[in-house]
Amino acid sequence: MATTYLGMDLRSPLVASAGPLSQTVDGVRELADTGLGAVVLYSLFEEQVLAQAERDTLLEELNDESFPEATSYFPAIADPEVLNPAAAYLSLVERAAAAIDIPLIASLNASRTGSWVGFAQQLADAGAAALECNIYFVPGEVSLSGTDVEERHLEIVSAVTQAVDIPVAVKLSPFFSSPGNFALQLVEAGADGLVLFNRFLQPAVDVEQLAVVPGVTLSSPADARVPRTWIASLRHRTTASLAATSGVETSDDVVAYLLAGADVVMTTSSLVRHGAGYARRLLDGLEEWMVRKQFGSVSDFRGLLAVPREADAGSLARSGYVAALEKAKATYGSLRA
Repeated sequence: MATTYLGMDLRSPLVASAGPLSQTVDGVRELADTGLGAVVLYSLFEEQVLAQAERDTLLEELNDESFPEATSYFPAIADPEVLNPAAAYLSLVERAAAAIDIPLIASLNASRTGSWVGFAQQLADAGAAALECNIYFVPGEVSLSGTDVEERHLEIVSAVTQAVDIPVAVKLSPFFSSPGNFALQLVEAGADGLVLFNRFLQPAVDVEQLAVVPGVTLSSPADARVPRTWIASLRHRTTASLAATSGVETSDDVVAYLLAGADVVMTTSSLVRHGAGYARRLLDGLEEWMVRKQFGSVSDFRGLLAVPREADAGSLARSGYVAALEKAKATYGSLRA
């Protein structure tokens, strides 16, 4: 069951991705006790840190004219971490890393390059075994070109990887004009691994209230098709680690990702639905499948269904597209009869 991810030896290829189950040391410990290979903490967002800094500054400005004797009316803060997201996160990294015997991966989402670098260095110093750069960048300005967006990503990755000594993975979205080529550019910029893919949080519309409603939906197995396709395409074209995420519900979904060429398979939705202990069920299912198919290790079958290095990927994708349409016509066309 052992595998390697970002140069780290893991006891299993199943990893808890960033999510709500890793917000406490006890939560992280519960995940680690299931047999997972690693745990990714929930993401630290720059906006949270800046919002608190702005509140602190405002509080200071409002009381600039106060007399020193009056400072006692300020509320006492027993635990500064409660009001400081960055300090709380760094503390969690330090305490959780010491509490488990598997790698703890920090997750960071920032907007400014300086913030990326500064936070990354602090997370490495706090004891994170690796860093996942969760680059959730949705340009709201329509005049911003695709080239500008890509250059922004590359700038962040280059700056972060040069600033820290721990491995760095990049979690990116599939919405680039050429995701495969851009993924390779990120590796060239310094990324040790790629997490495919981030899911954009698409809001719903309340037609009665005439309002846009933000929200998060858990992934389903159908969401695995896009990342699995690109993992299969990239497997033999890069030596960087490939992590699959989204769409894991059963052990078959884990197997499918590994057959495509993933080094690790990440999941949060299935653990939120069924509890942290469900990871053990996924691993047991993977092991049972390996025994049934007579595979002695994960490396024996990883990438068996990846696009061969010598294959013409364009022609292969085109032939698959045509075959899928022919199957659809035969399947659904016959229903009219």
